Amino acid sequence: MPASTDVRIKDALCTFEPVAFRAPLKFGGRIVDRTFLINVEVTVETHSGAHATGLGSMPVGNIWAWPTAKLTGDQTEAAMKEFAERITELATEVPHYAHPLELMFDLAAEYDHLGKTICSGHRFDEVFPKLAALVAASPLDAAVHDAYGRVHNINSYDALSSEFMNDDLSDYLDEQFAGEYLDQYTLRQPKERMPLYHLIGALDPLTEADVKDRPNDKLPVTLGEWIKADGLTHLKIKLAGDDFDWDVARVVAIEQVAAEAQAARGCSNWWYSLDFNEKCQNAEYVVEFLKKVQAQSPTAYDRVQYIEQPTNRDLKAHPEIRLHEAAKLKPVVVDEALIDYEALLLARDQGYTGVALKACKGQSESLCLAAAAQKFGMFLCVQDLTCPGFSFLHSASLAARIPTVAAIEGNGRQYCPGPNKKWAHRLPSMFEITDGTVGTGVLDDIGLGF
Repeated sequence: MPASTDVRIKDALCTFEPVAFRAPLKFGGRIVDRTFLINVEVTVETHSGAHATGLGSMPVGNIWAWPTAKLTGDQTEAAMKEFAERITELATEVPHYAHPLELMFDLAAEYDHLGKTICSGHRFDEVFPKLAALVAASPLDAAVHDAYGRVHNINSYDALSSEFMNDDLSDYLDEQFAGEYLDQYTLRQPKERMPLYHLIGALDPLTEADVKDRPNDKLPVTLGEWIKADGLTHLKIKLAGDDFDWDVARVVAIEQVAAEAQAARGCSNWWYSLDFNEKCQNAEYVVEFLKKVQAQSPTAYDRVQYIEQPTNRDLKAHPEIRLHEAAKLKPVVVDEALIDYEALLLARDQGYTGVALKACKGQSESLCLAAAAQKFGMFLCVQDLTCPGFSFLHSASLAARIPTVAAIEGNGRQYCPGPNKKWAHRLPSMFEITDGTVGTGVLDDIGLGF
């Protein structure tokens, strides 16, 4: 029998909030200097007639989710915003009561058709990417989970057991998960504190000599200033992927600057993650790069925790790329290519040993992929989409509830801190960083936790 706790979506509203960047962010050969937040409010109704409203928010992220040479950034941004509006409207037409996971997986069946309709309407000679659909729908997904927890006066992560879910994980993944539910792959309390991964973009200055235009605010600018101000111990380095010498030199230079800044504060242990944003042409680039870094700076090499999505996101189109040798040196984490469970299985076959979860791919999808990654013994991390405000809190709550995730990325505070202001006074431990960690223990309220 369906659970008595099931809900239906009664009302939903999608709006957009412009967000300016204080400094440009370069990754994968592309530059972002502004965005929009997709903000969604969803009201759900129980069988007994109780109502509650949940919220969801996420940057459009079209430059990352829909890289293309055929269309402009303005065109892909407009298409993703339209997708967000139309999937939100479509959600109100779902007549049945269900758990949030069921509701969102039912709606996901419409993504492909809706994407085709939008591309046709704009006369785009291009397919609407599934990743772009996931990102555009993710605020709706978050809002449904948030509302569900609120209408039952519980934390949404405590509503993932057989008591609340009508179907076990085999319905969302495969028969390996028969009889299993998401409660065994999530925590009942969020981790008290988590290290924060600080992003070093390709344009970001390492020293004062690199500064070309210092923003007129009180925030740090150089890497050394950020390390000192926030007590950073985890640094994510954006690399070119198609400029071998620059990539090696960048890591070596960051190690030199970080070593000086960390010595000044008496810190001897810190870590790096390396993100090529799929620009490496082959796996050999990654192996030779790691060996070169190790030869030039053994300490920098030892600090590398993992490599993120080094090669093309289209795994099916590039079966010749096998990352097994690179993964023997460091965990290799799938990100842009990870759009569903099938992609996870294919990534494992091609040598990926880790998974980058992102709230921008949807709360429902992320929870299921987190369960699969844990069952398969894969390295897990949570990255963000330069998420400020509510979207960062959502990303952090996801990280804080997955047992094996050790750190959380949060770079909205660096590039677009404006939306943080209305949340910082309510949850200062999440936004006032002094020891390199965020106080995720406060994300224990009803709904998504804040």
